[in-house]
Formats: sequence, structure tokens, C-alpha cells
Amino acid sequence: MKTFIAAAAPLLALSLAAIAPAHAQTGAPPLDPVLEGQLERWLGAGDQIFENVYTRQGALDTSLDFHAAADNRGPTFTLLRVSNPAGRSWLIGGYNPQSWDQDDGWHFTPRDFQRTAFIFNYTAPAVYRQVPSGFELPSQGSFQTFNAPEQGPTFGAGPDLLVNDALDTALSWRLSYGDPAGEGRSIIDGSVGGQFFAVDALEVYAVSPIPEPAAAAMLAGGLGLLGLAARRRLAGCAPLNHAVPA
Repeated sequence: MKTFIAAAAPLLALSLAAIAPAHAQTGAPPLDPVLEGQLERWLGAGDQIFENVYTRQGALDTSLDFHAAADNRGPTFTLLRVSNPAGRSWLIGGYNPQSWDQDDGWHFTPRDFQRTAFIFNYTAPAVYRQVPSGFELPSQGSFQTFNAPEQGPTFGAGPDLLVNDALDTALSWRLSYGDPAGEGRSIIDGSVGGQFFAVDALEVYAVSPIPEPAAAAMLAGGLGLLGLAARRRLAGCAPLNHAVPA
């Protein structure tokens, strides 16, 4: 029988003495052109526009700041730079095809065509997609994201990837994403048992497709034809300039 670890508040109350406190981000932002290209390939939807909607500023930021910036912004990529007490670091994250919304609770995706979210480890690299419904427990992959004011971005029921309310600690315990044979393993370092990692950087990007050049040209041509038709209509309605015979 499968065990579900609910992504809920008690997880966040555990002692995190070994984790460094949150601090302002330093160094280059997590997103660069190489990572952007890899995210587009994993998404498989062509070139995308990446709009930064949230960057964690430091220890004063909480999950409420994340939700205030990212909620109702449509599909997003969440990027995390995390580290362990030994100083090893990873770049990880997830793609959420639905809008974040702190009041929505679970976003369920009962059908396979809805299971388009994924989480990833860019350092590895590896990508983990939602478990399809054909697995022995069809509902296992349906837990796409969890939305609550007291939690940061949270994927899957493991939780497969969770950021706490202070946005300074991450946890990964796979259940809803990736090969079910790896259930219980962290996407960060492959460990089992729910290891905690310090969040050194957190950014959220809204994504949308870049219009195809042909579509843009067709739109411009269509607008030009509409303008020409409007000018002709106006010309047809203009008053006659010749004098009327007496």
C-alpha cells in the first residue's frame, strides 16, 4: 500500500537548527540563457517568454509574499538554489501549468492530459513528470500542486518538492512525480527519509509562448487590410467638392 505524506503545516514545525537562516540572494540569478533553453526543451512548447514575477529578498519574506506575487499569474517556473550543511549546492525547481492560488488547496489532475507539471534537478540533470494514471494506483500522480498561505511552492503529495512558510527550507520526498520505483527519494541528492536543505535563492517566472514570426506577419497584414478598408469607407462618405449648378 502506498503511503502519502500530506503537504501540511506540521512538516513546517520541525526543528531546522542545522539549516542556515534565509538571507538576501547573492551572485548571479538562477536563470541564465543556458538554463532557459533547457527549461524550454523540457517543456516542449517552443520558445517562451520568461517574466520574473517574484524573487525572494531575504529573511523577512514569507510564503505570503510568494503568493502575493505569483498567484493568478498563469503557468510558472519555480527556481531554487539549495544547499546542505556540508556546503554542496543544487539548482532545482518545478513547472506549474496552473496558476498558484493560496486559497485553492490541492490542484488535482485526474486525467493524463492534465498531468503536464514536472519537477527537475538541473545540477544532475534530471526531470520528473507526474505519474500517469496507468500506474497501479491511478490517483498517485493526480496531486499536482498544493496551495496554502502557510506554504511556499509545493509540488506533489510526497511532498515531491516543498518550500516552507519562511521560504528558507526545502524538502523533497517523491511520490506523485517520476518513476514510482524511486518513491521516497529526494530529487535533490537521492537521499531517503526527507532531508532538509537550505534555500539560498528562490525565483518564480511566469512563462508564455513567443508568437511565431508567420503569425505576427499575418496579424500585421490583417491589420493593414482593415486600415485600408476603413480608409476606403471614409473616402466613400466624403462630401463632393464640385459646385452644384444653379
